[in-house]
Amino acid sequence: MSLKNLRGRVAFIFEELDFDVDQIVGVKNIKITDINELADAAMQSYDPDFRAKVKPGDILVGNHNFGYGHPHYPPMRAMRHLGITGMVAESFSPGYWRGEISMGFPQASCPGILGLVQRWDEIELDWQAGVIRNLTRGTELPIEPLALADQRMLEAGGLVPYLKTYS
Repeated sequence: MSLKNLRGRVAFIFEELDFDVDQIVGVKNIKITDINELADAAMQSYDPDFRAKVKPGDILVGNHNFGYGHPHYPPMRAMRHLGITGMVAESFSPGYWRGEISMGFPQASCPGILGLVQRWDEIELDWQAGVIRNLTRGTELPIEPLALADQRMLEAGGLVPYLKTYS
């Protein structure tokens, strides 16, 4: 596997079961196309200072069935624009998972992640070893292996480059 490991701080933990990602920017903002305006709207209901706190390389953490609902792209486009490089959750909604993997956004399922991390801990997602390490606390958990197509899609940078490479 040639995926680059992710290393960053836990910028936010979505503890809600079945979290609908539209809530990240707010449903009323879901049709905004300007990325800066979308990023300004991001996380206002959860942490109004999020944009000032987040750094490039930070990672999000979620509970079970993260991404439940309609898998819209604007919320995670805003997160990527703010520097978020990946997502780790207890589990993912299938529609959300497929859409974000197709966008080339690294994600990993890790049962037990909520017990492993706290906000602002530094973590590393080691694809080769198949683990998430909490570098702040010196602990780790295994991640669920990626399907080969998902791995290749992430390595390629998303669906379009994947299709150009493997078709």
